[in-house]
Amino acid sequence: MINSKIISGDKVLWGVLALIALFSFLPVFSSSSNLVYVVGNGTPVGYLLKHFVILLIGFLLMIGVHRIPYNYFKGISILMLPLVIILLIYTASQGTIISGANASRWLKIPLIGVSFQTSALASLVLMIYVAHFLSKNDKMSFKEYLLPFWVPILLILFLILPSSLSSALILFSMVIMGCFIGGYSFKYLSIILISFFLFFLLFVSLAKSFPDLIPNRVDTWISRIESFNSSSDLGSESYQVERAKIAIASGYIFGLGAGKSVMKNFLPQSSSDFIYAIIVEEYGSIGGIILIILYLLLLFRIIVITHKAESTFGKLLTICVGIPIIFQAFINIGVALEIFPVTGQTLPMISSGGTSAWMTCISFGIILSVSSYYSNERIKIRNQDNNPLHILSETI
Repeated sequence: MINSKIISGDKVLWGVLALIALFSFLPVFSSSSNLVYVVGNGTPVGYLLKHFVILLIGFLLMIGVHRIPYNYFKGISILMLPLVIILLIYTASQGTIISGANASRWLKIPLIGVSFQTSALASLVLMIYVAHFLSKNDKMSFKEYLLPFWVPILLILFLILPSSLSSALILFSMVIMGCFIGGYSFKYLSIILISFFLFFLLFVSLAKSFPDLIPNRVDTWISRIESFNSSSDLGSESYQVERAKIAIASGYIFGLGAGKSVMKNFLPQSSSDFIYAIIVEEYGSIGGIILIILYLLLLFRIIVITHKAESTFGKLLTICVGIPIIFQAFINIGVALEIFPVTGQTLPMISSGGTSAWMTCISFGIILSVSSYYSNERIKIRNQDNNPLHILSETI
């Protein structure tokens, strides 16, 4: 039996996260054969061990973070906000290439050989900051919100936007969701939405007029949208989506069996962006539906923890760091099913890769910190109510 001193909080959430993480080894090991073929080095076992180390570090981070009282994250977000802005500026100035892709959103960690995506850290810190600010400043005017609240948000969004449109749009959507749930004025939200839309149009116009400043990004966005709207072959995005659809169709109800995917050899992102297609091919519609149910169960536990939290900050914190993970999961699934254009979003706790898994684990650590705090408070109250001296004092 697991020592309650090591982990605490919502046990169902712990169980579902562990189940998803354990399952992830099967599709990652299967699809890693394609990585070995494409990259030309390593072995499937090597990629499996790398995935194990990444998840092990992630769960250690989750255990460590969930022991921190959740109120401490208010100060942590304030201290981290300038740091992530500096990291985003530094990352954007690199202009490096990794595996032939625009890698201006990545920083290389030399000691462990893992590329770190600074936008993922910035997104998490920003959502914590949004929860903190909304929990204590619900009566401020738009002008009072502008400098301490919206300026950092828009600055981070505009630093992420050139290298990853999907990440910036998802983050912006989650900020708007947090503001809406937090009771922010709908009139002020309308002003922000219109301002962001106008700035985005200006950004696209400048990028098209001066292509050397941000090479290929706008063209990539347009290509992905055109590939999504057209059945003709317009590039690698259309190629990947078509292969993903073939993989899903090949799975039928019960799938081809573990490790027997054929399309993993033709999908360049079979272990990350399109891993859901490989899962359905190998485990069928049954496997795909069960995975969706697990993510919905995570969403349900997030809602339960939000309901149990008594402070406004606890409720907003759980929503602001939890909902983006579920949203990202269904974006990834939607891309494989051709519901959304190709976005480059990974499947949380399943896809191979370090940054996404670590940020997901830290996010759930924060949620479990909220759950742990209120679970411990209820235990204290229950013990106090059962204490004979307390009963006697109440009687007197």
